[in-house]
Amino acid sequence: MTEARTGDQAGATVNETAPLSSLRAIGRGGLTVGVHSFGAAPIANLAHAVTDDEAFDALEAAWAAGVRYYDVAPHYGVGLGERRLGQFLGSKPRSEFIVSTKVGRLLVEDSRGARPDDQGFAVSSSLVRRWDFSSDGIRRSLDESLARLGLDRIAIVYVHDPDDFHDQALDESFPPLAALRRDRTITSYGAGMNQAAMLTEFVNNTDVDVVMCAGRFTLLEQGALRDLLPAATRRNVSVVAAAVFNSGLLATDRPSPAATYDYRAVPARLPARANALADVCARHGVSLPAAAVQFPLHHPAVATVCIGARSYEQVTRNARLFSEAIPRSLWAELEDLGLIDVLSAPHPTEDEG
Repeated sequence: MTEARTGDQAGATVNETAPLSSLRAIGRGGLTVGVHSFGAAPIANLAHAVTDDEAFDALEAAWAAGVRYYDVAPHYGVGLGERRLGQFLGSKPRSEFIVSTKVGRLLVEDSRGARPDDQGFAVSSSLVRRWDFSSDGIRRSLDESLARLGLDRIAIVYVHDPDDFHDQALDESFPPLAALRRDRTITSYGAGMNQAAMLTEFVNNTDVDVVMCAGRFTLLEQGALRDLLPAATRRNVSVVAAAVFNSGLLATDRPSPAATYDYRAVPARLPARANALADVCARHGVSLPAAAVQFPLHHPAVATVCIGARSYEQVTRNARLFSEAIPRSLWAELEDLGLIDVLSAPHPTEDEG
């Protein structure tokens, strides 16, 4: 079954100065994506309760904006994200969208009954998460995700947050995913993490073909330029850039005192840097969030930017950020001031996106 509309598979390198509207290859299985993809954690009640209607309005806005890649995980709302996403996509042509989900946390019944979630989601559930990176756990997790999503197959599967399970992920998680890819049960697999170092090791030492890197290649910090992105380029591995607002610090034109960083209080060293970025953006007539969403796309390894949203208004605003014109002079000034690392290829011009 075709997982996404076919199209121009090139459009993936900065040297080609592909417009932001073009499709880009993701993984090695023939899938393509647009630059804007949808992260489902917010519609699974991350930090705030969202009604079914609000969640479906957000998803409908994403679809109307041309988004065709949707990322979710059992962790999100203890299964709520997968159920809501599956219900929404059930009304859409199956050949027109890509779904990725994650493995590593099984949802199991809690003998104490329904209880409020203690991991950041405004839900009550009789299910709890249990870490399981075993081969059996990976296959069970994927089967249960398929049931919640109402799908017969999933395009991309990420091993989710294996920070404390490095050896088990290598020995037990990746081999069954490789077998599922060979059998074409899935199209691509990799890992999704909030760090670059372990992702780099997986890229170098396994046959993953796509990884999701959250928060480590953003306008605010570019640590992944030193390890993950060069490795991904060498190994022909696609990178999905997530958490490009660093969970809130870059989400507004001027960083808010109430903003968070990696879902926690902002470290004392960062507000001045974020405000310096905002100052440069203001001088060039560019919004800070637009610079934040477009910056990762300048690297040839990055296939798409995954942004979470919980409302119609947030989705439509995010979609507009990708079409905001950004002059070359803004990137040049940020480089001159040492606010962003120099990339290995020229930036797209204002006319080129």
